[in-house]
Amino acid sequence: MSDDSPSWTVYMLRCRDGTLYTGATNNLERRLATHGRGRGAAYTRARLPVTLVWSEPAGDRGAALRREAAIKRLSRGDKLLLVGAAARRKPPRKRK
Repeated sequence: MSDDSPSWTVYMLRCRDGTLYTGATNNLERRLATHGRGRGAAYTRARLPVTLVWSEPAGDRGAALRREAAIKRLSRGDKLLLVGAAARRKPPRKRK
């Protein structure tokens, strides 16, 4: 992959009502801002605010869309396990 090609990310948002939304994008920052402005998916528009709870890089668009579809097929419990596992892997923040 060259430096100028978009990098793809699969992500999961927690909505105001506690539901989870899964998506894929080639610009996570921009997509989160779009969701936050109520201009994202219809599902999240009705459930603002949303919070990013999980993300994972994908090699290309096809891989991102396949991973997104696989996650959407998971049960809610399995999605929460995925979110929890990612949270445990993150190193603690250093306090200043």
